[in-house]
Amino acid sequence: MIATRTPLGSLSVSPLSLGGNVFGWTADEAESFAVLDAYVAGGGNFIDTADAYSAWVPGNSGGESETVIGNWLASRGNRSDVVIATKVGAHPDLKGLSAGTIKSAVDASLARLRTDYIDLYYTHYDDESVEVAEILTALDDLVRAGKVREIAASNISAKRLEESLTFSAREGLARYVALQPHYNLVSRDTYEGDLADVAARHGVAAVPYYGLARGFLTGKYRPGTVVESARSEGAAKYLSTDRGLRVLESLDTVAAAHGAEIATIALAWLAARPTVAAPITSARTVAQLPALLAVGDIELTEAETTLLNDASA
Repeated sequence: MIATRTPLGSLSVSPLSLGGNVFGWTADEAESFAVLDAYVAGGGNFIDTADAYSAWVPGNSGGESETVIGNWLASRGNRSDVVIATKVGAHPDLKGLSAGTIKSAVDASLARLRTDYIDLYYTHYDDESVEVAEILTALDDLVRAGKVREIAASNISAKRLEESLTFSAREGLARYVALQPHYNLVSRDTYEGDLADVAARHGVAAVPYYGLARGFLTGKYRPGTVVESARSEGAAKYLSTDRGLRVLESLDTVAAAHGAEIATIALAWLAARPTVAAPITSARTVAQLPALLAVGDIELTEAETTLLNDASA
């Protein structure tokens, strides 16, 4: 059960964000509703999606996840109790970050989510063909119009993040309060270094995606095993690396010491990293949730942290 909350700009979020990429993909609406209900019942309030989810699925066009979440919000009447994050820039019909695209996309997301405001609005992928001035001015317009409460960036370089934050400060516009990087125990260089340094210097919170490395850090992928999953190919690649095997071994050791699931330990390590506010991870079934929600119950010792750090270096 998650009881704590972490500040994120003007928002207050649980230390675990529920990824919505599976909604309308590997989880149908009934399954998605059950997961969302269980997540909130377990103390979670931070739900992450994107207008592009899940356009990669044959027969889908993008927006399926937002639609499921919107239907759930409407049926439960709990909009003010949850923090909804979504993204702009990768929908097949609305790609890029021109001002016009941003303003069209937000209205489409609001309609699918069946709400009149988005709590946290990310640029899904940076669009370096557009000046940061145009992007930030368009996002600031959305904040001033009440359509968006806070803004954030995902998949952006350290240089462009610095430039964006400097522009917002100079012009007195809305600023990015969060950053969504690819970051986990087997992918540290995708965040640590220049990008993390910029975030730390400007007080930007990290909300990492792939917190469990497509399921690899749940421990279900082992040498000689076959896992039936939509993500199995992406997760299994880590088994072919020395680091992947070292990380699994260290996670086994720490999990045994705490009597905890391996996934819980992997998320606890991530949640305790500098600048991290809340890792994102998804659950296709309610049965997968307890190990994720238990992240708030684990406090790693210095020795355990060092063990995990060394294994993942």
